[in-house]
Amino acid sequence: METKNIDKIIELSNELRWQIGDDFHDNLTEAIYADASKIVEKTVVKDNKKGAFYLNAKIDKVVTSKIWGFPIMLLLLGLVLWLTIIGANYPSSMLASLLLDTIHPLLKEGAAFLSFPWWLSGFLIDGVYLAVAWVIAVMLPPMAIFFPLFTLLEDFGYLPRVAFNMDSLFKKSGAHGKQALTMTMGFGCNAAGVVATRIIDSPRERLIAIITNNFSLCNGRWPTQILLATIFIGAVVPSTYSSLISLVAVVGIAVLGIFFMFFFSWALSKTVLKGEVSTFNLELPPYRTPMFWKTIYTSLIDRTIIVLWRAIVFAAPAGAVIWLVSNVFIGDESIAVHLINSLDGFGFLLGLNGVILLAYIVAIPANEIVIPSILMLTVMVTGVAGGAGAGVMFELDSVTATGDILRSGGWTLLTAVNVMLFSLLHNPCSTTIYTIYKETKSKKWTVVATVLPVVAGFIVTFLVAQIWRILS
Repeated sequence: METKNIDKIIELSNELRWQIGDDFHDNLTEAIYADASKIVEKTVVKDNKKGAFYLNAKIDKVVTSKIWGFPIMLLLLGLVLWLTIIGANYPSSMLASLLLDTIHPLLKEGAAFLSFPWWLSGFLIDGVYLAVAWVIAVMLPPMAIFFPLFTLLEDFGYLPRVAFNMDSLFKKSGAHGKQALTMTMGFGCNAAGVVATRIIDSPRERLIAIITNNFSLCNGRWPTQILLATIFIGAVVPSTYSSLISLVAVVGIAVLGIFFMFFFSWALSKTVLKGEVSTFNLELPPYRTPMFWKTIYTSLIDRTIIVLWRAIVFAAPAGAVIWLVSNVFIGDESIAVHLINSLDGFGFLLGLNGVILLAYIVAIPANEIVIPSILMLTVMVTGVAGGAGAGVMFELDSVTATGDILRSGGWTLLTAVNVMLFSLLHNPCSTTIYTIYKETKSKKWTVVATVLPVVAGFIVTFLVAQIWRILS
């Protein structure tokens, strides 16, 4: 620094001291030096001691590198999903045992004691109650694990690095880099992923993120993927490799969903949602120790409970509809049988069947009740042993027994593959649809977000079915 500049600083400092007094001047100077000391401590290497800033930079050099950034990101996401799926098994089983095996029979006994008509008991307990019980048992444990883990990664400071890594890919697809965060949130719950799009400032890019979030496999669809991959895909290879092949198939479906998210983001940005990709300054905050209990509380209250409550509100009428279509007869057959017969032809073109399509129609309120609905309808149509009556959803503890029921309904490897694809590519659940409307305030865009994935599902499953049959 030149001498005249130093003289100028001294002159200004003396003038400041004269104006504000010695005590205040000294305190101010002391505070400035204290802040400078902290900055030096974090950033300057001295006597071979490296500051916190140096450590952050060293970590970022790895987690944001072109070589290691994506593998680490996929590994962490896979770990979170694995902990969610494995960790949810035991509490889900406990809840299912309590709500389905214990409370459901008690409610039936209570209804009989109070002389409820069979139809009222069936409608309220076998319909409404069972649907709500399934949603709670299947949905609550995964969300109670996934959301806290996701929030801990966020508080730790890693999620901004995910956005940094994926920014270029989303930019090429005409979307916003922050969509990487909303996409990841969608793996826990699409409704929560839609709400998370509030972090995107551009209305156009936020709309793209909302419309395409359904291509992230939510926790309600993971059990379907795992079950079908285990029963059908794992069975085509020797038992030694069946678990590995099943895992690869499920991960492949999830990655395919990411591909469709990029594809439709690009398509929307080139057609109905044209516009320039906005730039944004992404601040990479320092890594820090998360506030564990505050994070747990916030994620459970703000995300898990609110989303679960919305799902319950929509699941209750779904259970009522399932019971009604299975127990109200037109002629000699129930409404469900009539619907299944009318849907069978269209289902065959898609490599599916009428039972599967009806199950997805009645299960719009909650993906968690798709498999129980398919099993109940299959038993009702085929007459094979299993279940507790028409309209009473159920699942089996045995994967083998579940596979036997599905095969009795005409399922093949093609059916399983296309159900896995249709589970990825179909309309959002009613909770997500309602959330989309609340966030967009637009019926038009809510319809687009609802119809787009199911149309994609019809096209993809139709093409797979035709190619499969030609090659077979």
